[in-house]
Amino acid sequence: MKRILVTGGAGFIGSAVIRQLLAETDAHVVNVDKLTYAANPASLPGAEGNPRYAFEKVDICDGEELRRVFAQHRPDAVMHLAAESHVDRSIDGPGAFIQTNVVGTFRLLEAARGYWLDLPEAERAAFRFHHISTDEVFGSLGAEGFFTETTPYSPNSPYSASKASSDHLVRAWHETYGLPVVVTNCSNNYGPYHFPEKLIPLVILKGLHGQPMPVYGKGDNVRDWLYVEDHARALRLVLERGRIGESYNIGGFNERTNIAVVRGICALLDEMNPAGAPHDRLITFVTDRPGHDQRYAIDAGKIERELGWRPQESFESGLRKTVAWYLENRSWWQAVMDGSYRGERLGLTSAEATA
Repeated sequence: MKRILVTGGAGFIGSAVIRQLLAETDAHVVNVDKLTYAANPASLPGAEGNPRYAFEKVDICDGEELRRVFAQHRPDAVMHLAAESHVDRSIDGPGAFIQTNVVGTFRLLEAARGYWLDLPEAERAAFRFHHISTDEVFGSLGAEGFFTETTPYSPNSPYSASKASSDHLVRAWHETYGLPVVVTNCSNNYGPYHFPEKLIPLVILKGLHGQPMPVYGKGDNVRDWLYVEDHARALRLVLERGRIGESYNIGGFNERTNIAVVRGICALLDEMNPAGAPHDRLITFVTDRPGHDQRYAIDAGKIERELGWRPQESFESGLRKTVAWYLENRSWWQAVMDGSYRGERLGLTSAEATA
């Protein structure tokens, strides 16, 4: 792929993809991002001066602007990562999730379809639309079993419902119009440049500030953790070699309870930031969020069998790298904490918020 249009490229996963594309390939990258609260151009060091990088501040709900971007930059592929992504925020304000994740995906599909239909035959055959989604569309697992590519959808939060809707739209545009798509559903990502409203960076920063570390319920909810750089490598591989019309689950083979994750962070902070030890004294159990799925676990066998991908990082090695990065990059997260997010609890119902 000579020219790749990445939506949401200033976000957590999108920025990891762009950093790899610029560092490890010869591709030209067009970053389409609205620059919402969780987007951060500082997550793309060196990109602005790179001749293979272009930035377009565009809302994916703006069909006219999307058509201009396609006509101007003429991409060979789309990697669609732009999304509202935080479950807690979707509980407080679901409307933004419907707009961006559902309406925005529709607008992008239509802009891509119009552009794709006008391409010369060889370019049309090579074009790809890669939609990046989440394992949360499958709902909640019991104590056993794994999500596979054929697991029925059963979303339980406004966020996961909006992502499930976008997945269905992408599939429909392939089946109805022939748009050459691939879809991926990933487990929980973590790593450098992660916006601090999510569990791992939030707990790290709470620990560094000596503040209570909030853990929902009993901390026994289970997630499969995927290091973001491993995920970015998988996404590039699916774009290049994935079969059209197929979906691929991407997981880290790293199931952990939330409390185990938090205690692991505390142990690393004790080692790397001993002045605040013991950090586990800061763990604070708080009221669970509404509709909190109990367990997610990905069967990533298909992408391993077909494309040869496996994560390079174990959870232990990835978490160590992550904690070290936050210790070494205070200027990045301090700017975020001084601005758009101050570590407050999100995901309260209106009754809880006023109690």
